[in-house]
Amino acid sequence: MARLVAGTLRPELTGVRPAHGPHDRWCGPLPRPSISSCRALFRQVSGLLASGPEMDIPEQIEAYLASQPEPKQTDLRQLHARVVTESPGCRLWFSDGTNEGGKVVANPNIGYGVYTINYANGSSREFYRIGLSANTTGISVYVLGLDDKTYLARTYGASIGKASVTGYCIKFKRLSVINADALHSAIRYGMTIDQAG
Repeated sequence: MARLVAGTLRPELTGVRPAHGPHDRWCGPLPRPSISSCRALFRQVSGLLASGPEMDIPEQIEAYLASQPEPKQTDLRQLHARVVTESPGCRLWFSDGTNEGGKVVANPNIGYGVYTINYANGSSREFYRIGLSANTTGISVYVLGLDDKTYLARTYGASIGKASVTGYCIKFKRLSVINADALHSAIRYGMTIDQAG
């Protein structure tokens, strides 16, 4: 069982107003929180949990998925389940979107698989092949390490439906507005292609 350390969750993020005096009752729920409020709550809860026993990557992924509003949460869970089913044993990653100084620099990402990025200066590092992230308007799927930056748009742009397709990202509002088979084909390609970095 996870141990929570001392700390308080801000009422505007939890959706419950505290009582104003000793005899007041709890007020009803607040209006639905914004995406930025959900992210702030996720970071606050993650910070509290991180102060206790450290969460492993599957626990961080579950906390991230649970922090998403519906229907985005259901779509993210479906995508996550399909990737891990089709690529059993693939390396899982989680990035909370913050840099070493704790500053938010990106949306949190779930990563799948591994490839090596080779830099011009001779250094290299491992990174994930497929990234999955919620954004303010929907979901982004990143297919990383492709040498041909036109491949995704050429191959899936016309068949994927209501999605924006760039050299490495497929962005859409809901799974229901895209061709999920085309999306999963792009994910499978990204997980299996011999990527040079």
